[in-house]
Amino acid sequence: MSFWIITGAVIHLSILLLVIVRILTRPHRQPASRIAWIVVVIALPILGILAYLGFGEVNIGRKRVQKLKNIIEKMHHDLPKVNGSGIHIATGIPKRFVPVFAVGRSINGFPPVEGNSAQLPEDSNAAIDAMVCDIDAAKDHVHLSFYIWLSDNNGLKIVEALKRAVRRGITCRAMADDIGSRDMVRSPYWKEMKKAGVRLEVLLPLGTLLLRPLKGRVDLRNHRKIVIIDGTITYCGSQNCADPEFRVKPKFAPWVDIMMRFEGAVAMQNQYVFASDWMLHTDESLYDLLLHRHTPVPGEGFPAQVIATGPTERPTAIPEMFESLLFTAQEKVIITTPYFIPDESLQNALCTTAYRGVETIMIFPRRNDSWIVAAASRSYYEDLLRAGVKIFEYEGGLLHTKSITVDGEVALIGSANMDRRSFELNYENNILYYDPEMTAVMQKRQDHYLSSAVQVTLNEVIAWPFSHRLWNNSIAILGPLL
Repeated sequence: MSFWIITGAVIHLSILLLVIVRILTRPHRQPASRIAWIVVVIALPILGILAYLGFGEVNIGRKRVQKLKNIIEKMHHDLPKVNGSGIHIATGIPKRFVPVFAVGRSINGFPPVEGNSAQLPEDSNAAIDAMVCDIDAAKDHVHLSFYIWLSDNNGLKIVEALKRAVRRGITCRAMADDIGSRDMVRSPYWKEMKKAGVRLEVLLPLGTLLLRPLKGRVDLRNHRKIVIIDGTITYCGSQNCADPEFRVKPKFAPWVDIMMRFEGAVAMQNQYVFASDWMLHTDESLYDLLLHRHTPVPGEGFPAQVIATGPTERPTAIPEMFESLLFTAQEKVIITTPYFIPDESLQNALCTTAYRGVETIMIFPRRNDSWIVAAASRSYYEDLLRAGVKIFEYEGGLLHTKSITVDGEVALIGSANMDRRSFELNYENNILYYDPEMTAVMQKRQDHYLSSAVQVTLNEVIAWPFSHRLWNNSIAILGPLL
């Protein structure tokens, strides 16, 4: 008996040491993350090892990584518009904002392109109605991708619009994340669309859960929300394909989102992002579509640039964008995000921006659908408030909008939150643009959020009971475990 006990102990210790070595040598990990995982593995020897195997590796699978790498390399080699052409690259960006767009270009190779216009629908329902109108007016193709697609009123409006478009001879391709859109992809409406001729694909399919860790981390998700019509119109923002009442989490409703409609050369950059996702998950090539058809001719309009990130890009990409915008600010920054778990550099950048005398305003939801994120977010409040950051909590529903406006001139909108999941785990999509007029429109929407928000003061945070502070700070420790 003692022999088997000793043998078992040796095997367990060997596995434990191998996992610890893996944690220490895994690339693109912050020291805090390594330490946190080592503590978990040692404190919970069996559960900790299983947790790391399931959630500790930022990996979508070797075959997928290699296939995506080949797709991106072919795009950059064969499609000159990915890197921009002389008539498209924007030249009218003020000098102080040029470095921000340079950081954006370093992520995907997309330059800021000129000749864009935009509209901001009044609310989520208006955004869906605008998409339906554009789908009904499509002349060649419709592409869309959503993290969450529900079979509710708005979700079915898009389903019917796609079916109508196919009947008119329009090629429609639609993608949905397997976890976020499980309601739709497992519904009869998904089968109806496929039968009607809509080309459908499920992103990052779960497959067999027991075997899933062997193929990549289970909670790596495609969080993008993209719509492209004929390569000339695109939508980008925080809104999923669902009613604002959001029936899967109704007690937090309404979900308050934006989905901005862009027309112009920036639509082609979103087209490339969609195409890379599509070709990663299917065997259909879209190179001919990208190379030969429907390239917008730049006209009057503002410069804009797509910023697409994910676990196959450098993990610091989105924080670098946020920080670059903050360091560019001279007068005022307004930020909205529902999920706030910054890394150390972003937290320091926010504090430094306020210390420099820039009016720095952050708006979070008062009631968050994630109690873990809510607690972790509030653990950062005191340092921000002491630096002079103004914090507001929105009371009109779950504020889901992800936006930054800088000095009333530049804005970044999209799907990425200021949390480590967006930084390292999710595929995200954002658009950065320079246009005082359109930034004023976005800032007006942010001001509307402020009108329904309560300011959080330093005295209030200091007065939180000990148990409250202990809870928030304890939950915040989980942040590095991403």
